[in-house]
Amino acid sequence: MNEPRVLVLPGYMNSGPGHWQTRWETAHAGFERVRMGDWMHPDCDAWCGALEAALSTGSTGSDAPLGEGGVLLAAHSLGCLTIAHWAARHASAATLAKIAGALLVAVPDPHGPEFPRDASGFDSVPLEPAPVLPFASIVVASRDDPYGGLAFSQRCANAWGSRWIDIGARGHINAESGFGDWQQGFEWLMSMSRGAAG
Repeated sequence: MNEPRVLVLPGYMNSGPGHWQTRWETAHAGFERVRMGDWMHPDCDAWCGALEAALSTGSTGSDAPLGEGGVLLAAHSLGCLTIAHWAARHASAATLAKIAGALLVAVPDPHGPEFPRDASGFDSVPLEPAPVLPFASIVVASRDDPYGGLAFSQRCANAWGSRWIDIGARGHINAESGFGDWQQGFEWLMSMSRGAAG
C-alpha cells in the first residue's frame, strides 16, 4: 500500500534538521511541510490560512494535488494549536473532509510562562463544542514539557475528541529530547490512515 499524504506542521521557529518531523520528511515519500510564511512571529489567522490553502490548493511546494480523504497531519507544539483553531474557525467542509487523522505532539499552553511572546491569536484555544476535531486524532504529552502541562494537554485531548498518550518525562518532544526518527510516533500517525487496521 502506498504511504498516505502527510502535511507536517512545525511550531514556533520551525523544526530543524534533527527534529523528528524533518527526519520523517526526509525518509518518507508524501510528507510535505506547510509553509507558514513567518516562523518567528506566528499569527494564528495566518497560520490557519496557510493550512487551509495547503489543503485546498496543494500549496505546500509540491505540484501534486491533495486528494479527498486520507491526508494525515503531523503537528508539533504551535502546529497543534493551529490545527485546533483551523478546524474550529477556518476550515471549509471540503478541506475537513480530506483529513484522515492528526498527530498532535506537545500541545503548548498559550497562557503558560514559556509561551512565545511573538505568537499572537492563539489564546482562546477551541474547547467546545466537543469534539472540536471531526477526524481521528492523538495527543502526545510529556510530563516535563516546559511549554504545556499534562492537565492542559489532557483537557485539550478530551475537548478535541483525541486519544491521549503520556510518554513520561521527555521535555518538549523535539530534537533535544533525543527521539531521532521516533518510530513509535510514526506508527501512531500511520495508525490513523484510512483503511489501517486498529
